[in-house]
Amino acid sequence: MTNKVTTTWEKNMRFHSTNPAGELYIDAGPDDGGEGNGLRPKALMLSSLAGCSGLDVASLIKKMKLEVDNFKIEIIAELTDEHPKYYHKVRVEYHFYGSQLNENKLQRAVDLSVNTYCGVMEMFRKFAEMDIAVQFHHS
Repeated sequence: MTNKVTTTWEKNMRFHSTNPAGELYIDAGPDDGGEGNGLRPKALMLSSLAGCSGLDVASLIKKMKLEVDNFKIEIIAELTDEHPKYYHKVRVEYHFYGSQLNENKLQRAVDLSVNTYCGVMEMFRKFAEMDIAVQFHHS
């Protein structure tokens, strides 16, 4: 399967990017010569990581018929000091909320995403030390 993304320079530091499902804007912040009217490229990578794994986990929650009121993924990533700066340490935290949380099955869903299904996670493993954490918030 091949994906195509077209990214076009608009002005200054702002770009318009399309992909098969939509579009978005990328811009640098004011400190880097932009106007801040778009997403930052490196942070967008973290959103892609969370989205990829989140889709896996959501699908597995449905397949396993688990009761989850809500879940979120928080990512804390550390950039290298030297250029080209890239994420070398990444912590992915899965937070599950609900009164009927099946912790074992939810952990299994996360493990399947992290170790088997999420291609973005696999790409990150090529350049970053990954730390995965799962937290359960019972209501």
